Amino acid sequence: MTPSTASDTSSATQAPSAAEEALASAVDDASLARSIARSREIEADMPLNPGRYRMLTGVRPTGNMHLGHYFGTMRSWAPIQDMGIDTWILVADYQVITDRDGVGPIRERVLSLTADALSVGVDPERSTIFAHSAVPAANQLMLPFLSLVTESELHRNPTVKAELEATAGRAMSGLLLTYPVHQAADILFCQANLVPVGKDQLPHLEQARLIAQRFDKRYGRAEKSRPVFRRPEALLGEAPLLLGLDGEKMSKSRGNTIELRMSADETAKALKKAKTDSDRVITYDPAGRPEVSNLLMLASLCGAGSPEGIAESIGDGGAGALKRLTTEAVNEYFAPIRARRAELAANEDHLLAVLASGNARANEVADETLRAVRAAMRMDY
Repeated sequence: MTPSTASDTSSATQAPSAAEEALASAVDDASLARSIARSREIEADMPLNPGRYRMLTGVRPTGNMHLGHYFGTMRSWAPIQDMGIDTWILVADYQVITDRDGVGPIRERVLSLTADALSVGVDPERSTIFAHSAVPAANQLMLPFLSLVTESELHRNPTVKAELEATAGRAMSGLLLTYPVHQAADILFCQANLVPVGKDQLPHLEQARLIAQRFDKRYGRAEKSRPVFRRPEALLGEAPLLLGLDGEKMSKSRGNTIELRMSADETAKALKKAKTDSDRVITYDPAGRPEVSNLLMLASLCGAGSPEGIAESIGDGGAGALKRLTTEAVNEYFAPIRARRAELAANEDHLLAVLASGNARANEVADETLRAVRAAMRMDY
């Protein structure tokens, strides 16, 4: 994809383009189908041409990583890295304060997230793990980027809209309002062109693409055939939606998760409290029996067989048998990851060294990008 890089002085307030309309509205079936089709093309090409891609993914250190994170995205990190794709993992510490009054135990959580990444197979010699706050040049991109979006566009972003509705009238911070622009800076500073997302995050990626396009159109570059920013594309996974132990959305803030760092005993204790129902006959029925089906899916993801097969094997054994089987499957699956994680967590100096190395590489790339941005804006003096 080669967007126009022609010089233009038009404002971001001009009539919305088709892409802008797509950003402003929810992802419709047609655009989602196109995104899925393009994602499948990229997946097929990744092992054949890994050098074409730089992948960026990010996690906010607002709590400890859990099984929803693992099956949602973390388990793909090492395979992508092992294909030879340049893999970047952002510890989004600045984003902690977008919707919070403080940072909490931020240092502990950043190091915990670093240990989690390494424990699932991320190799710091081949991948870059870095922290938001340690890369000033990347954050400096917020200034020119904010000039390329309108207030109404920011308010239309689904995440911003959802957060505003959830505040119950509380004033929104400027950082929360500009959260989509901050995400765009995260993606574009390192020239990532591959971003694993769920369909609900597609508007954020479209915002990043629009900012890149608008920047190149407004400021251009001496070499017209080479835009300043690569255009990021979505890698849409088929991650299952795991519910929390209470049957609600799995969330660090709800305390309804099984954390990667939990021991086998802690996992067993947590799963004993998992919500099920009163029917002793175990069946896989996600719509009619979501809590029971959630445990069946979790056991299946951990290698116990298909959800339907597991349900049939338990039969009328009831919730107790289901929870025991699920506990055994989870603890067996995660035993090597947890053992590795325990070793890593005990060596803080190593975790700090991994972050320092990743931060150094991120700063090199960010400085280079900022130099290109300043040159394009004729501010290289």
